[in-house]
Amino acid sequence: MIDTLKEKIKRLIAAYEAEKTESERLQGLLQESLAQNETYRKQINELERQIDNLKLAEAFKATGNNAEARKRIDRLIREIDRCIALMEG
Repeated sequence: MIDTLKEKIKRLIAAYEAEKTESERLQGLLQESLAQNETYRKQINELERQIDNLKLAEAFKATGNNAEARKRIDRLIREIDRCIALMEG
């Protein structure tokens, strides 16, 4: 009976160690994923900034019509304001 109890305790300890190792491995993967996610988020923000700059440049060169350029600029400003509001909220 004592031998059976000792064997069960050994198996329990072995299972605990295996789960601890797996938990540490998963924690490492999580940290890597979070870092990669942050890198991608920064890249997305940079690309969005570049798109906005290109849209603004296009608004100025698209037509010689000042009214049309003003409409495009106003639309871009509203879009930027909406993005800022989303980031703040």
